[in-house]
Amino acid sequence: MRVYARYFANRFLQFLLVVFIGVNLAYLITHATPIDPIEHTVSVATAFGHTAPEAVAAMRESLRELYGLTGTPFEQYVNFWRRVLVADFGPSLSAFPTPVSTLIGRATPWTVGLLGVATVLTWVIGNLLGGLAGYYRRNRLLKAFGIVAMALHPMPYYIAAILLLIVFGFAWPVFPITGGSQMNLAQGWNLDFARSVALHSVLPLLSLVLVGLGGWFVGMRSLVSNIVTEDYVVYAELAGVDRGRILTSYIMRNAIAPQVTGLAISLGHVFSGALITERVFGYPGIGSLLVDGVNAGDYSLVLGVTTVSILGVSIAVFVIDLIYPLIDPRVTVA
Repeated sequence: MRVYARYFANRFLQFLLVVFIGVNLAYLITHATPIDPIEHTVSVATAFGHTAPEAVAAMRESLRELYGLTGTPFEQYVNFWRRVLVADFGPSLSAFPTPVSTLIGRATPWTVGLLGVATVLTWVIGNLLGGLAGYYRRNRLLKAFGIVAMALHPMPYYIAAILLLIVFGFAWPVFPITGGSQMNLAQGWNLDFARSVALHSVLPLLSLVLVGLGGWFVGMRSLVSNIVTEDYVVYAELAGVDRGRILTSYIMRNAIAPQVTGLAISLGHVFSGALITERVFGYPGIGSLLVDGVNAGDYSLVLGVTTVSILGVSIAVFVIDLIYPLIDPRVTVA
């Protein structure tokens, strides 16, 4: 127990260091942008008529206080970390005066729901079929699936999304092609809203699953192909052990550990959103929010989304580091 506690402490310190470095890089990059967010907001506010210089100056000063841009660069940096620790990224420039945390809170459930389901579904199907293909290497159906999966894997997400739009949105219009749910439908925990969300998620979910299957399939097939030649597997086959038990208990269990790590990292990336897929289908997720923030020069929103993404990936890696010794006895915690 003491050894694992030391292992936990080391991994937690690494987690804090990764988050600190990642958020600092995001801060530096967003503040290095040539767009001045204050002047951008002032120009938008004064574009439709004449405004007194005194009012413009007062507006500029108020915006600097709102966005934490007063004082020296070091004071701005300290103020930024003070806000981050309480999940306060200030108001959004493009959706003033709505706080950035509110916008992220609205978009996160859409992205987590879509990408979370897509990631888990892709991982389960890809690893299951990849394991079967690696063990039953002469099965023609699995060979055919492998060819299709490898052909789809290099395809960009937007190509798959556009093809699905053409086929199921125009040629055979059976699914909605834009939005996260039906317009003017009250959101809530009811059957009508759930049905609408499910229908609107079919095409973006299918585009992510089709493109993502190949990676998991090929990875698991390669791992299984290496393990089937191990002595303990050959001995089990010669001893007459049931092939289904050999596949599940002897092969898949030993091959799954690297795939679990990949799953954790993929789930962490859920919080960064699927930029292209969400834009193609007009899905109201984190990816669309980030693109809108970049286009509007809303560095507060960009910084907030980036920070949440860094935290998501870092937490996922930290959690898998903690449970890895429990699923793979070969990993030492000393």
